[in-house]
Amino acid sequence: MPLTRKAYRAAILHSIADPAEVGIEASYEYFEDGLLVVENGQISAIGHATELLATLPADIEIIHYQDALITPGLIDTHIHLPQTGMVGAYGEQLLDWLNTYTFPCESQFADKAHADEVADIFIKELLRNGTTTALVFGSVHPQSVNSFFEAAQQLDLRMIAGKVMMDRNAPDYLTDTAESSYVESKALIERWHGKGRLHYAVTPRFAPTSTPEQLTLAGQLLSEYPDLYMQTHISENLKEVEWVKELFPERKGYLDVYDHYQLLGERSVFAHGVHLCEDECARLAETGSAIAFCPTSNFFLGSGLFNLPMAEKHKLNVGLGTDVGGGTSFSLLQTLNEAYKVMQLQGARLSPFKSLYLATLGGARALRLEDKIGTLHAGTDADFLVLDYNATPLLSYRLKQANNIAETLFVLMTLGDDRTVLQTYAAGKLVHQR
Repeated sequence: MPLTRKAYRAAILHSIADPAEVGIEASYEYFEDGLLVVENGQISAIGHATELLATLPADIEIIHYQDALITPGLIDTHIHLPQTGMVGAYGEQLLDWLNTYTFPCESQFADKAHADEVADIFIKELLRNGTTTALVFGSVHPQSVNSFFEAAQQLDLRMIAGKVMMDRNAPDYLTDTAESSYVESKALIERWHGKGRLHYAVTPRFAPTSTPEQLTLAGQLLSEYPDLYMQTHISENLKEVEWVKELFPERKGYLDVYDHYQLLGERSVFAHGVHLCEDECARLAETGSAIAFCPTSNFFLGSGLFNLPMAEKHKLNVGLGTDVGGGTSFSLLQTLNEAYKVMQLQGARLSPFKSLYLATLGGARALRLEDKIGTLHAGTDADFLVLDYNATPLLSYRLKQANNIAETLFVLMTLGDDRTVLQTYAAGKLVHQR
Protein backbone atom coordinates (compact mmCIF):
# COMPACT_ATOMS: atom_id res chain seq x y z
CA MET A 1 0.00 0.00 0.00
CA PRO A 2 1.27 3.51 -0.77
CA LEU A 3 2.07 5.61 2.28
CA THR A 4 -0.70 8.12 2.94
CA ARG A 5 0.43 10.98 5.11
CA LYS A 6 -1.38 14.22 5.97
CA ALA A 7 -1.08 16.89 8.62
CA TYR A 8 -3.82 18.88 10.33
CA ARG A 9 -3.11 22.29 11.84
CA ALA A 10 -5.36 23.92 14.47
CA ALA A 11 -5.64 24.29 18.22
CA ILE A 12 -5.31 20.72 19.57
CA LEU A 13 -6.44 19.36 22.95
CA HIS A 14 -6.49 15.86 24.43
CA SER A 15 -6.75 14.17 27.84
CA ILE A 16 -3.68 12.29 28.99
CA ALA A 17 -4.84 11.30 32.52
CA ASP A 18 -7.81 11.41 34.89
CA PRO A 19 -7.95 14.84 36.63
CA ALA A 20 -9.26 13.05 39.75
CA GLU A 21 -5.95 11.20 40.00
CA VAL A 22 -3.31 13.69 38.80
CA GLY A 23 -4.98 17.09 39.18
CA ILE A 24 -6.39 19.22 36.38
CA GLU A 25 -3.15 20.75 35.08
CA ALA A 26 -1.43 17.40 34.56
CA SER A 27 -4.48 15.79 32.95
CA TYR A 28 -4.32 17.31 29.46
CA GLU A 29 -2.07 18.52 26.66
CA TYR A 30 -3.00 21.67 24.74
CA PHE A 31 -1.31 23.14 21.67
CA GLU A 32 -2.66 26.58 20.80
CA ASP A 33 -1.16 26.26 17.31
CA GLY A 34 -0.83 22.51 17.02
CA LEU A 35 -0.10 19.97 14.33
CA LEU A 36 -1.42 16.42 14.07
CA VAL A 37 0.39 14.14 11.61
CA VAL A 38 -1.48 11.08 10.35
CA GLU A 39 0.06 8.15 8.45
CA ASN A 40 -1.87 5.13 7.19
CA GLY A 41 -4.76 5.57 9.60
CA GLN A 42 -2.64 6.20 12.69
CA ILE A 43 -1.32 9.28 14.41
CA SER A 44 2.44 9.53 13.87
CA ALA A 45 3.11 12.87 15.61
CA ILE A 46 1.46 15.58 17.67
CA GLY A 47 2.98 18.84 18.85
CA HIS A 48 3.47 22.56 18.31
CA ALA A 49 3.19 23.44 14.62
CA THR A 50 6.33 25.59 14.73
CA GLU A 51 8.40 22.63 15.97
CA LEU A 52 6.88 19.88 13.82
CA LEU A 53 6.63 21.65 10.45
CA ALA A 54 10.41 21.58 9.99
CA THR A 55 10.44 17.78 10.37
CA LEU A 56 7.90 17.09 7.61
CA PRO A 57 8.58 16.36 3.93
CA ALA A 58 8.05 19.34 1.62
CA ASP A 59 5.23 17.70 -0.35
CA ILE A 60 3.00 16.72 2.60
CA GLU A 61 -0.58 18.01 2.45
CA ILE A 62 -1.34 20.27 5.42
CA ILE A 63 -4.98 21.10 6.18
CA HIS A 64 -5.14 24.32 8.19
CA TYR A 65 -8.26 25.15 10.22
CA GLN A 66 -9.02 28.64 11.51
CA ASP A 67 -11.08 29.07 14.71
CA ALA A 68 -11.24 25.35 15.38
CA LEU A 69 -10.21 22.77 17.94
CA ILE A 70 -9.04 19.22 17.20
CA THR A 71 -9.88 16.64 19.88
CA PRO A 72 -9.93 12.83 19.97
CA GLY A 73 -13.06 11.16 18.63
CA LEU A 74 -15.76 10.88 21.29
CA ILE A 75 -16.61 7.53 22.89
CA ASP A 76 -20.18 6.56 23.78
CA THR A 77 -20.14 3.67 26.27
CA HIS A 78 -23.91 3.02 26.24
CA ILE A 79 -26.43 3.40 23.40
CA HIS A 80 -29.27 1.37 21.85
CA LEU A 81 -29.37 1.02 18.04
CA PRO A 82 -33.00 -0.21 17.85
CA GLN A 83 -34.32 2.71 19.94
CA THR A 84 -33.34 5.32 17.35
CA GLY A 85 -36.94 5.50 16.12
CA MET A 86 -38.45 6.22 19.55
CA VAL A 87 -36.01 8.75 20.97
CA GLY A 88 -37.92 11.48 22.81
CA ALA A 89 -40.92 9.27 23.76
CA TYR A 90 -43.23 10.97 26.28
CA GLY A 91 -44.19 10.43 29.83
CA GLU A 92 -42.95 7.20 31.46
CA GLN A 93 -40.34 5.97 33.91
CA LEU A 94 -38.11 3.04 33.06
CA LEU A 95 -40.27 -0.07 33.39
CA ASP A 96 -43.44 1.40 31.83
CA TRP A 97 -41.33 3.09 29.16
CA LEU A 98 -39.85 -0.28 28.12
CA ASN A 99 -43.29 -1.84 27.71
CA THR A 100 -45.00 1.18 26.11
CA TYR A 101 -42.34 2.27 23.63
CA THR A 102 -39.15 0.24 23.60
CA PHE A 103 -40.30 -3.32 23.07
CA PRO A 104 -42.71 -2.49 20.19
CA CYS A 105 -39.97 -0.43 18.49
CA GLU A 106 -37.38 -3.20 18.89
CA SER A 107 -39.77 -5.79 17.41
CA GLN A 108 -39.33 -4.17 13.96
CA PHE A 109 -35.77 -5.50 13.82
CA ALA A 110 -37.06 -8.95 12.85
CA ASP A 111 -36.95 -7.39 9.35
CA LYS A 112 -33.41 -7.16 7.88
CA ALA A 113 -34.33 -4.26 5.56
CA HIS A 114 -35.51 -2.26 8.58
CA ALA A 115 -32.34 -3.16 10.49
CA ASP A 116 -30.19 -2.01 7.53
CA GLU A 117 -32.04 1.29 7.26
CA VAL A 118 -31.75 2.10 10.97
CA ALA A 119 -28.09 1.03 11.13
CA ASP A 120 -27.32 3.54 8.36
CA ILE A 121 -29.22 6.38 10.10
CA PHE A 122 -27.69 5.46 13.48
CA ILE A 123 -24.07 5.46 12.27
CA LYS A 124 -24.51 8.73 10.35
CA GLU A 125 -25.96 10.27 13.51
CA LEU A 126 -23.03 9.06 15.64
CA LEU A 127 -20.49 10.49 13.20
CA ARG A 128 -22.38 13.77 12.80
CA ASN A 129 -22.05 14.17 16.55
CA GLY A 130 -18.35 13.29 16.61
CA THR A 131 -18.76 9.83 18.16
CA THR A 132 -16.17 7.50 16.61
CA THR A 133 -16.57 4.53 18.98
CA ALA A 134 -19.72 3.27 20.68
CA LEU A 135 -20.73 0.30 22.83
CA VAL A 136 -24.04 -0.62 21.24
CA PHE A 137 -27.04 -2.72 22.24
CA GLY A 138 -28.72 -4.45 19.32
CA SER A 139 -32.18 -5.97 19.60
CA VAL A 140 -32.86 -9.63 20.37
CA HIS A 141 -32.58 -10.32 16.61
CA PRO A 142 -29.12 -11.27 15.27
CA GLN A 143 -29.78 -9.22 12.11
CA SER A 144 -29.72 -6.00 14.18
CA VAL A 145 -26.05 -6.71 14.94
CA ASN A 146 -25.23 -7.95 11.44
CA SER A 147 -26.68 -4.78 9.91
CA PHE A 148 -24.78 -2.56 12.34
CA PHE A 149 -21.43 -4.29 11.89
CA GLU A 150 -21.81 -4.38 8.08
CA ALA A 151 -22.30 -0.60 8.04
CA ALA A 152 -19.49 0.04 10.56
CA GLN A 153 -17.07 -2.20 8.68
CA GLN A 154 -17.55 -0.27 5.42
CA LEU A 155 -16.22 2.85 7.18
CA ASP A 156 -13.53 1.01 9.18
CA LEU A 157 -14.99 2.22 12.49
CA ARG A 158 -13.97 0.91 15.90
CA MET A 159 -17.31 -0.29 17.25
CA ILE A 160 -18.54 -2.79 19.84
CA ALA A 161 -22.01 -4.35 19.77
CA GLY A 162 -24.04 -7.37 20.78
CA LYS A 163 -27.39 -9.05 20.36
CA VAL A 164 -29.67 -8.61 23.37
CA MET A 165 -30.25 -11.79 25.41
CA MET A 166 -33.77 -11.74 26.91
CA ASP A 167 -35.74 -14.88 27.73
CA ARG A 168 -38.37 -13.71 30.24
CA ASN A 169 -40.41 -10.72 31.47
CA ALA A 170 -40.77 -9.31 27.96
CA PRO A 171 -43.37 -9.79 25.19
CA ASP A 172 -43.37 -13.23 23.51
CA TYR A 173 -42.58 -11.60 20.16
CA LEU A 174 -39.29 -10.30 21.60
CA THR A 175 -37.85 -13.13 23.68
CA ASP A 176 -35.24 -15.71 22.83
CA THR A 177 -34.36 -18.76 24.95
CA ALA A 178 -31.27 -19.41 27.04
CA GLU A 179 -30.06 -21.89 24.42
CA SER A 180 -30.92 -19.83 21.30
CA SER A 181 -29.31 -16.70 22.79
CA TYR A 182 -26.11 -18.67 23.37
CA VAL A 183 -26.08 -20.19 19.87
CA GLU A 184 -26.93 -16.92 18.10
CA SER A 185 -24.42 -14.90 20.13
CA LYS A 186 -21.72 -17.48 19.42
CA ALA A 187 -22.39 -17.28 15.66
CA LEU A 188 -22.13 -13.47 15.79
CA ILE A 189 -18.89 -13.68 17.79
CA GLU A 190 -17.38 -16.07 15.25
CA ARG A 191 -18.42 -13.81 12.38
CA TRP A 192 -17.52 -10.37 13.75
CA HIS A 193 -15.36 -10.32 16.87
CA GLY A 194 -11.88 -8.99 16.07
CA LYS A 195 -12.73 -8.44 12.40
CA GLY A 196 -11.11 -5.14 11.40
CA ARG A 197 -11.85 -2.73 14.25
CA LEU A 198 -15.01 -4.52 15.43
CA HIS A 199 -15.56 -6.21 18.79
CA TYR A 200 -18.44 -8.25 20.22
CA ALA A 201 -20.22 -7.68 23.54
CA VAL A 202 -22.24 -10.37 25.31
CA THR A 203 -25.47 -8.46 26.03
CA PRO A 204 -28.00 -9.69 28.61
CA ARG A 205 -30.48 -6.79 28.64
CA PHE A 206 -30.71 -6.64 32.45
CA ALA A 207 -31.15 -9.16 35.24
CA PRO A 208 -35.00 -9.10 35.24
CA THR A 209 -35.25 -10.21 31.60
CA SER A 210 -32.83 -13.15 31.84
CA THR A 211 -33.37 -16.48 33.59
CA PRO A 212 -30.55 -17.93 35.71
CA GLU A 213 -29.96 -20.37 32.81
CA GLN A 214 -29.43 -17.52 30.36
CA LEU A 215 -27.12 -15.61 32.70
CA THR A 216 -25.11 -18.81 33.20
CA LEU A 217 -24.64 -19.15 29.43
CA ALA A 218 -23.68 -15.46 29.13
CA GLY A 219 -20.91 -16.13 31.64
CA GLN A 220 -19.93 -19.24 29.69
CA LEU A 221 -19.50 -17.21 26.48
CA LEU A 222 -17.17 -14.82 28.32
CA SER A 223 -15.05 -17.73 29.52
CA GLU A 224 -14.89 -19.27 26.03
CA TYR A 225 -13.66 -16.07 24.35
CA PRO A 226 -11.31 -14.24 26.72
CA ASP A 227 -11.33 -10.78 25.09
CA LEU A 228 -15.09 -10.37 24.65
CA TYR A 229 -17.00 -7.46 26.13
CA MET A 230 -20.05 -7.72 28.39
CA GLN A 231 -22.68 -4.98 28.62
CA THR A 232 -25.87 -4.72 30.64
CA HIS A 233 -27.83 -2.35 32.88
CA ILE A 234 -27.63 -1.91 36.65
CA SER A 235 -29.37 0.11 39.37
CA GLU A 236 -30.95 2.63 37.03
CA ASN A 237 -34.35 2.99 38.68
CA LEU A 238 -35.52 2.29 42.25
CA LYS A 239 -38.47 0.09 41.15
CA GLU A 240 -36.08 -1.91 38.96
CA VAL A 241 -33.74 -2.45 41.94
CA GLU A 242 -36.68 -3.73 44.03
CA TRP A 243 -37.79 -6.02 41.20
CA VAL A 244 -34.33 -7.60 41.01
CA LYS A 245 -34.50 -8.32 44.77
CA GLU A 246 -37.84 -10.10 44.27
CA LEU A 247 -36.56 -12.14 41.31
CA PHE A 248 -33.24 -13.10 42.92
CA PRO A 249 -33.96 -13.24 46.70
CA GLU A 250 -30.95 -15.51 47.25
CA ARG A 251 -28.48 -12.80 46.11
CA LYS A 252 -27.09 -9.96 48.28
CA GLY A 253 -28.17 -7.30 45.79
CA TYR A 254 -28.33 -6.27 42.14
CA LEU A 255 -24.59 -6.39 41.42
CA ASP A 256 -24.28 -9.71 43.22
CA VAL A 257 -26.61 -11.27 40.63
CA TYR A 258 -24.15 -10.45 37.86
CA ASP A 259 -21.18 -11.33 40.06
CA HIS A 260 -22.65 -14.77 40.79
CA TYR A 261 -22.92 -15.54 37.06
CA GLN A 262 -19.32 -14.40 36.39
CA LEU A 263 -20.27 -11.31 34.41
CA LEU A 264 -17.89 -8.86 36.10
CA GLY A 265 -14.49 -8.24 34.56
CA GLU A 266 -12.11 -5.93 32.76
CA ARG A 267 -14.32 -5.59 29.69
CA SER A 268 -17.66 -5.47 31.49
CA VAL A 269 -19.59 -2.20 31.27
CA PHE A 270 -22.66 -1.60 33.42
CA ALA A 271 -24.96 1.20 32.31
CA HIS A 272 -26.26 3.79 34.80
CA GLY A 273 -25.33 2.68 38.35
CA VAL A 274 -27.41 5.54 39.75
CA HIS A 275 -28.39 3.64 42.90
CA LEU A 276 -25.19 1.70 43.62
CA CYS A 277 -23.92 1.51 47.20
CA GLU A 278 -20.30 1.89 48.37
CA ASP A 279 -19.71 -1.87 48.52
CA GLU A 280 -20.95 -2.33 44.96
CA CYS A 281 -18.67 0.47 43.70
CA ALA A 282 -15.74 -1.16 45.48
CA ARG A 283 -16.55 -4.56 43.94
CA LEU A 284 -16.87 -3.11 40.44
CA ALA A 285 -13.49 -1.42 40.83
CA GLU A 286 -11.89 -4.55 42.25
CA THR A 287 -12.95 -6.61 39.21
CA GLY A 288 -11.91 -3.92 36.71
CA SER A 289 -15.52 -3.42 35.59
CA ALA A 290 -16.76 -0.03 34.40
CA ILE A 291 -19.86 2.16 34.65
CA ALA A 292 -21.44 4.09 31.76
CA PHE A 293 -22.69 7.42 33.18
CA CYS A 294 -25.85 8.43 31.24
CA PRO A 295 -26.99 11.80 32.62
CA THR A 296 -29.39 12.79 29.81
CA SER A 297 -31.30 9.54 30.12
CA ASN A 298 -31.27 9.59 33.93
CA PHE A 299 -32.92 13.04 33.85
CA PHE A 300 -35.37 12.16 31.07
CA LEU A 301 -36.64 8.95 32.71
CA GLY A 302 -36.53 10.45 36.22
CA SER A 303 -34.07 7.79 37.38
CA GLY A 304 -31.84 9.86 39.67
CA LEU A 305 -28.35 11.35 39.91
CA PHE A 306 -25.16 9.34 39.40
CA ASN A 307 -22.64 9.77 42.22
CA LEU A 308 -19.42 10.43 40.30
CA PRO A 309 -17.41 11.47 43.40
CA MET A 310 -18.17 8.07 44.98
CA ALA A 311 -16.99 6.30 41.82
CA GLU A 312 -13.81 8.40 41.85
CA LYS A 313 -13.17 7.53 45.48
CA HIS A 314 -13.14 3.84 44.55
CA LYS A 315 -11.06 4.49 41.38
CA LEU A 316 -13.86 2.95 39.33
CA ASN A 317 -13.59 3.31 35.55
CA VAL A 318 -16.38 5.55 34.26
CA GLY A 319 -17.29 6.32 30.66
CA LEU A 320 -20.06 8.50 29.27
CA GLY A 321 -23.21 7.19 27.58
CA THR A 322 -25.96 8.94 25.63
CA ASP A 323 -28.33 5.99 26.16
CA VAL A 324 -30.42 6.85 23.11
CA GLY A 325 -33.44 6.31 23.20
CA GLY A 326 -33.80 6.90 26.99
CA GLY A 327 -31.33 9.70 26.36
CA THR A 328 -32.62 12.39 24.01
CA SER A 329 -29.47 13.27 22.05
CA PHE A 330 -26.71 11.48 20.17
CA SER A 331 -24.46 14.40 21.12
CA LEU A 332 -21.87 13.69 23.82
CA LEU A 333 -21.38 17.47 24.07
CA GLN A 334 -25.04 17.79 25.07
CA THR A 335 -24.63 14.80 27.38
CA LEU A 336 -21.76 16.62 29.14
CA ASN A 337 -24.00 19.67 29.48
CA GLU A 338 -26.37 17.44 31.50
CA ALA A 339 -23.52 15.75 33.41
CA TYR A 340 -22.43 19.16 34.71
CA LYS A 341 -25.97 19.73 36.08
CA VAL A 342 -26.02 16.28 37.72
CA MET A 343 -22.92 17.30 39.69
CA GLN A 344 -24.32 20.75 40.50
CA LEU A 345 -27.45 19.18 42.00
CA GLN A 346 -25.20 17.14 44.31
CA GLY A 347 -23.08 20.13 45.36
CA ALA A 348 -20.10 18.89 43.32
CA ARG A 349 -18.23 20.40 40.40
CA LEU A 350 -17.44 18.88 37.03
CA SER A 351 -14.44 20.60 35.46
CA PRO A 352 -14.37 20.83 31.65
CA PHE A 353 -11.18 18.75 31.68
CA LYS A 354 -12.88 15.95 33.64
CA SER A 355 -15.71 16.17 31.11
CA LEU A 356 -13.24 15.85 28.23
CA TYR A 357 -11.70 12.87 30.02
CA LEU A 358 -15.07 11.13 30.46
CA ALA A 359 -15.95 11.55 26.77
CA THR A 360 -12.55 10.40 25.46
CA LEU A 361 -9.80 8.74 27.50
CA GLY A 362 -12.17 7.73 30.33
CA GLY A 363 -14.39 5.92 27.84
CA ALA A 364 -11.34 4.30 26.25
CA ARG A 365 -10.14 3.07 29.65
CA ALA A 366 -13.61 1.74 30.47
CA LEU A 367 -13.35 -0.27 27.23
CA ARG A 368 -9.66 -1.20 27.74
CA LEU A 369 -8.82 0.50 24.44
CA GLU A 370 -6.69 3.39 25.71
CA ASP A 371 -3.72 2.13 23.66
CA LYS A 372 -5.81 2.61 20.49
CA ILE A 373 -8.34 5.42 21.04
CA GLY A 374 -9.22 8.21 23.47
CA THR A 375 -6.03 10.30 23.06
CA LEU A 376 -4.03 11.77 20.20
CA HIS A 377 -0.76 10.09 21.18
CA ALA A 378 1.51 8.86 18.37
CA GLY A 379 0.72 5.22 17.58
CA THR A 380 -3.01 5.45 18.28
CA ASP A 381 -5.82 5.22 15.71
CA ALA A 382 -6.42 8.51 13.89
CA ASP A 383 -9.98 8.93 15.21
CA PHE A 384 -10.43 12.65 15.77
CA LEU A 385 -12.78 15.62 15.34
CA VAL A 386 -12.61 19.19 14.26
CA LEU A 387 -14.85 21.43 16.39
CA ASP A 388 -15.89 24.74 14.82
CA TYR A 389 -15.75 27.82 17.09
CA ASN A 390 -18.15 29.62 14.70
CA ALA A 391 -20.72 26.83 14.40
CA THR A 392 -23.58 29.08 15.56
CA PRO A 393 -23.79 32.87 15.98
CA LEU A 394 -24.16 32.57 19.76
CA LEU A 395 -21.23 30.14 20.08
CA SER A 396 -19.05 32.39 17.94
CA TYR A 397 -19.89 35.47 20.02
CA ARG A 398 -19.54 33.68 23.35
CA LEU A 399 -16.15 32.13 22.50
CA LYS A 400 -14.76 35.56 21.66
CA GLN A 401 -15.21 36.35 25.38
CA ALA A 402 -13.35 33.21 26.49
CA ASN A 403 -9.98 33.91 28.12
CA ASN A 404 -8.41 30.43 28.12
CA ILE A 405 -8.83 26.87 26.90
CA ALA A 406 -10.73 25.83 30.04
CA GLU A 407 -13.43 28.42 29.36
CA THR A 408 -13.47 27.64 25.64
CA LEU A 409 -13.89 23.93 26.37
CA PHE A 410 -16.68 24.52 28.87
CA VAL A 411 -18.60 26.74 26.46
CA LEU A 412 -18.25 24.11 23.69
CA MET A 413 -19.74 21.53 26.07
CA THR A 414 -22.54 23.82 27.20
CA LEU A 415 -23.61 25.43 23.93
CA GLY A 416 -22.24 22.82 21.52
CA ASP A 417 -24.11 20.06 19.68
CA ASP A 418 -23.92 18.27 16.32
CA ARG A 419 -23.56 21.64 14.53
CA THR A 420 -20.26 22.20 16.35
CA VAL A 421 -18.69 19.14 14.71
CA LEU A 422 -17.18 20.37 11.45
CA GLN A 423 -15.49 17.09 10.52
CA THR A 424 -15.14 13.59 11.94
CA TYR A 425 -12.20 11.33 11.03
CA ALA A 426 -11.99 7.58 11.66
CA ALA A 427 -8.73 5.70 11.02
CA GLY A 428 -7.51 8.81 9.21
CA LYS A 429 -10.44 8.93 6.79
CA LEU A 430 -12.99 11.74 6.66
CA VAL A 431 -16.29 10.06 7.61
CA HIS A 432 -18.39 13.16 8.29
CA GLN A 433 -18.29 16.67 6.86
CA ARG A 434 -20.85 19.18 8.12
